[in-house]
Amino acid sequence: RDFNERCAQCSEVNWGLTDGGRFYCRSCHNVTEITREVVNTDFICNTRIQTISKGLRKQEKTDGGCEWYVCEGFQLILKKQAEALEALGVCPQMKDEVLCNFWRRYLQKTKQAYCNTTAGETVKALSVCDSSTDVDSEPERPSPLHLLSLSESEGDLQTDSSFASSISKVSESTSVCSGSVDGSLYLMKNRKEKLRMTMPMTLSFCYMALLWLREPMTLSDLLRFVAEGHIPYLNVFQHFPEKMKLYGFDLKIFCVESWPVYEEVYNKMLELAAFLDLPRFPDITDSCFLHPDMLSMKYLMEANLPDELHNWTCRVVKKICIGEADFLTLVPGNNSTRNVKYDVLAAAVIVVVLKLLFLLDDHYEWLLSDFAEERNKNNKEGGPYFEFKKWYKVIKCSLDVKQKKLDEERAKYLWRCEKLLFYSDKKKSKVLKRRQTVVNLQNQFGKLSGSVLPAEKPNPSSFQLSWSEENTDGSCFHGHSLKGILQEKCGLLTTMNPDYWLCTVKLCNEKMCGHLAHYGEVDFPQSYNFVIRLFSFLLRIQPSYIHDEVCVIEHKLFNKKLCKKPKYNTGLRK
Repeated sequence: RDFNERCAQCSEVNWGLTDGGRFYCRSCHNVTEITREVVNTDFICNTRIQTISKGLRKQEKTDGGCEWYVCEGFQLILKKQAEALEALGVCPQMKDEVLCNFWRRYLQKTKQAYCNTTAGETVKALSVCDSSTDVDSEPERPSPLHLLSLSESEGDLQTDSSFASSISKVSESTSVCSGSVDGSLYLMKNRKEKLRMTMPMTLSFCYMALLWLREPMTLSDLLRFVAEGHIPYLNVFQHFPEKMKLYGFDLKIFCVESWPVYEEVYNKMLELAAFLDLPRFPDITDSCFLHPDMLSMKYLMEANLPDELHNWTCRVVKKICIGEADFLTLVPGNNSTRNVKYDVLAAAVIVVVLKLLFLLDDHYEWLLSDFAEERNKNNKEGGPYFEFKKWYKVIKCSLDVKQKKLDEERAKYLWRCEKLLFYSDKKKSKVLKRRQTVVNLQNQFGKLSGSVLPAEKPNPSSFQLSWSEENTDGSCFHGHSLKGILQEKCGLLTTMNPDYWLCTVKLCNEKMCGHLAHYGEVDFPQSYNFVIRLFSFLLRIQPSYIHDEVCVIEHKLFNKKLCKKPKYNTGLRK
């Protein structure tokens, strides 16, 4: 009551006291360096000490919010993502039986819940701790966070008073800059902590659950559905309940202004699986969608290539033994085996088959195309021969249109979320009025410029490019024949061309440069670059990653001939 100075930020005179004795503004939560003079009460009889303010807890009640922790925010996001995946057709048990168990295990491993640590130790152990914790042991007291199921309404989690008070004491001087209790403390952790929960890791959790259930959804499909808005990720915090105030440091944690990256999500998934001490995942057999024989069939259809190519992809898979369950199944923490990216592997197998049949050297494929074109003109009986040149023109036209549309959508994407963020109820009306003015101006300028309103979001689909054999323009090549480029030898169909060129003679150390082989468009034929670019678009990944997998498959396929010293500097013979 005796402190009458105006706040340096909002000019209000509405002061309270933190537990540390500093004055803070109840209007804007600004904490000053000025402390209250403490009167020695040893000489005063019959006096009663009253707590003027309890810091953050009082602040949150006056703001109409509630105490919440960063892990509660991530749990709510995981819940929304799991519900979106269920709406897309994923197995219903994914959320509560698989993803929930992974999340519980993570909280226990990081000592945020389901552990026997004391209150003081819990604060220090909010960061990732040693993985030697016994996850199967029963706690001796109730866990700090009661995370019974991801189906809990609004992600509302009860917290142990000792846990909450311990965090409040540590972070009370900085938590006024965030809506969550531990937002500032969360960002103050050591940057070397690789498994601190982040937004990309929510997708790693989802993909890990999908992989455990062997769902027919690859990582590239998952990230594409995220980019198309079918799975909450960008501005997902707008789904937080009203009582979970979000500002300051919380925005740095939950606000995302970049598209998820395939490699980052995949690598975090591998780290999570090893950190959680998960057992061997269910086997990927030839009946699973993630098997290269099944995935190659899907990508052949999407790339509008002949159905007969599937026999060749199966032969390559069998030849180099990449269809075995031991090769395809994820074993967390096993560094002796190479981890498989199922979608990239299937696409690389198709590229290798195209090189085997058409060589893709900017010369041989055009000769075969001219031969097929002459045959199709003179002979109308039977199915048409596959013309690489005609396929190239059809695919390039469609690919350029799709790529241009994708680039425009990403360039026009508004990173600002629809939900307004404000620090207190006092500023709510002002912010709402400002937003309404902006929306009205945008609508008026849109009418003047004649801009078309965005079309309704299409339904999600596993195929980005679709082709129908019913088209009369001949743009579908699924039923075309490969007889013009094959010959029968010893009862087996083989290619007429005996040559093959390798993308690289020696593989690099992936740990040193991040790639197994160098890829530059100027160093390879245009036909090869076009095929790589096509599958790069379908998977939404960098072309270099598909090129790496192609090089690995080639070295497995021609391992015996690579070990021999070549007599001449010519292409390798099959």
